[in-house]
Amino acid sequence: MTSDQNSPADSDPYLWLEDVTGDAALDWVRAHNAVTEAQLATGERFEQMQSDVREVLDTDARIPYVRRRGEYLYNFWRDGTNIRGLWRRTTLEQYQSDNPEWDVLVDLDALAEAEGENWVWKGTQLLRPHRDRALISLSRGGADAAVVREFDMETRQFLSPDGPDAGFYLPEAKTDIDWIDIDTVYLGTDTGPGSLTDSGYPRLAQRWKRGTPLSSAETLYEGESTDVAISASHDPTPGFERDFVTRSVDFYNSRRFQLTLDDELVLIDTPEDAGISIHHEWLLIRTKSPWTVEDTEYATGTLLAARYEDYLAGARELTVLFEPDDHSSLDHYSWTRDHLILVVLTDVRTTLRILTPADNTWDERPFEGLPELTTIEILDTDPDSGNEYFLNASGYTSPATLLHGVIGESEPTVVKSAPAFFDATDIVTQQFFATSADGTQVPYFVVGTEDSTPGPTLLYGYGGFEVSLTPSYSGSIGRAWLTRGGTYVVANIRGGGEYGPGWHTQVLKSGRHKVHEDFAAVARDLVDRGITTPELLAAQGGSNGGLLMGIMLTKYPELFGAIVCQVPLLDMRRFHLLLAGASWMAEYGDPDNADEWSFISQYSPYQNIDADGSYPPILIATSTRDDRVHPAHARKMAARLEELGKPVLYFENIEGGHGGAADNAQLAYKTALTYEFLWQKFS
Repeated sequence: MTSDQNSPADSDPYLWLEDVTGDAALDWVRAHNAVTEAQLATGERFEQMQSDVREVLDTDARIPYVRRRGEYLYNFWRDGTNIRGLWRRTTLEQYQSDNPEWDVLVDLDALAEAEGENWVWKGTQLLRPHRDRALISLSRGGADAAVVREFDMETRQFLSPDGPDAGFYLPEAKTDIDWIDIDTVYLGTDTGPGSLTDSGYPRLAQRWKRGTPLSSAETLYEGESTDVAISASHDPTPGFERDFVTRSVDFYNSRRFQLTLDDELVLIDTPEDAGISIHHEWLLIRTKSPWTVEDTEYATGTLLAARYEDYLAGARELTVLFEPDDHSSLDHYSWTRDHLILVVLTDVRTTLRILTPADNTWDERPFEGLPELTTIEILDTDPDSGNEYFLNASGYTSPATLLHGVIGESEPTVVKSAPAFFDATDIVTQQFFATSADGTQVPYFVVGTEDSTPGPTLLYGYGGFEVSLTPSYSGSIGRAWLTRGGTYVVANIRGGGEYGPGWHTQVLKSGRHKVHEDFAAVARDLVDRGITTPELLAAQGGSNGGLLMGIMLTKYPELFGAIVCQVPLLDMRRFHLLLAGASWMAEYGDPDNADEWSFISQYSPYQNIDADGSYPPILIATSTRDDRVHPAHARKMAARLEELGKPVLYFENIEGGHGGAADNAQLAYKTALTYEFLWQKFS
């Protein structure tokens, strides 16, 4: 066996592929795209899958998900006509009708054409409480870096960045911005040397006044270059107006401060790894490690409440709102004006609870009237507007249903339902548990027919950053895979949040091997149960899941017949030097630290390619415009595999950002390439 585990960066023959838009690198990309497209983007099956997926993405029958902001419900919508999309709004009364009338605020296709820009929508912030202005973020090609422009909601125009009444405007950067009032914002952006952290995010929290040059913005807080990011925010809730500064020391540890009227910083003294939120008079703290307060220890994953002003003054009277057990964890929560909604996972199945603060206590009751055997998530609440909520319910074979209600006034009512995009009559969902190397029981879902004959199976995994994979409906998977005879599997491996923060924290840094062992255990269990065979088993993952795919290729090649590796991290010797990579050292470790490189080097895919190894075919896909995970990870891995004669195909979308596609057409094309690759291997 020969590998490159300990080779220094300057011996890397493919460093030139790190030049994202260099002529030589892009020539390499185009040449490899041509080979991949010649093999995959052809034939009746590919064309049909591309058409099927595009129909799912473009259909008007999809649910137009909304967010209430004041009197209106806002939606961003793409379809076959509006390729880049429409930002629009309507009223609840209209929304509840079969054919709502939408008030279009921004037509992004028209804007892109008029300005000669490849705009991709990145989001908006409305000025509270009147919501007569918006800060709109637009990306060129889908990158994380975006241009920020002020928009007048009454005139439907972007404000000019010039003149005494100039609109707020910021050039392309990974900007953090928040309204204070109509003439003032909090800001963190790229203003030149020293303004960004090593991770490429803002290092300075500033206050910027309308009509003044950006260079005159007042600095309120300076972080260290080694921090992930610094940010400032304003809460305009009447009677609870407050300002905050957050120093994200690393990806999981933050120091939070309240900014006083005199610009003094008062530390909110909670554990740095805890998640906190402040609503009206309440401070909520979700622990991510055990926390002892006045002789009481609170377990990892506990949700606690305290009166904010009392806590800031030193009181430590804490109320337990949720306490996890071996099977249950808190997935997420959201405030309405007067109530707190909790979403709890019990063996990766959701239940909801409603908590209401009362005199010296909290009343708790189950959330009644919700559909069973579906995953339910809170889509939106607007505490400014009252106790209204929007919930989304779906499952692997159950199309999405949108529910609406008002706590204390009305039960949840279905307001929109998505159509079924594939025939699921003979398709069932089952949950099994695999035993990992250390004895841990790892749950996974199997979606397919109950055919006893082993068949083509696609195993999906992520395993990082406390991201939970819960059952949800996908018309694309249904049409391109399930109805063609494939079985789809989702592994709830450690690294996710399915069993709370501890399911994640135990795999950080030196514990990373548990992620890989869990996924391999699921792969073996699928074979042991007769669901598939190694020759008919494929694995798929993206981003951190793409790293997992690289590890499966180099460490567990005998378990798989094909691998799909998307927007991946793969060169873990240099990940911290590329784009946002430095921000993830809390997850993986520091390759420049010899002790930490000792365990990273054991799995880093790029350094562990075995020249003599036998590997399953792999499709590696990424995006040139991904400014989060550098495309060189994918490029260099493909080049090295190709050099050694391993079966590899490579595709790089020139647009698309970290999502890999900038519009529905690109997404349908990329999806069809993936499934055509798999069906060619398994047919």
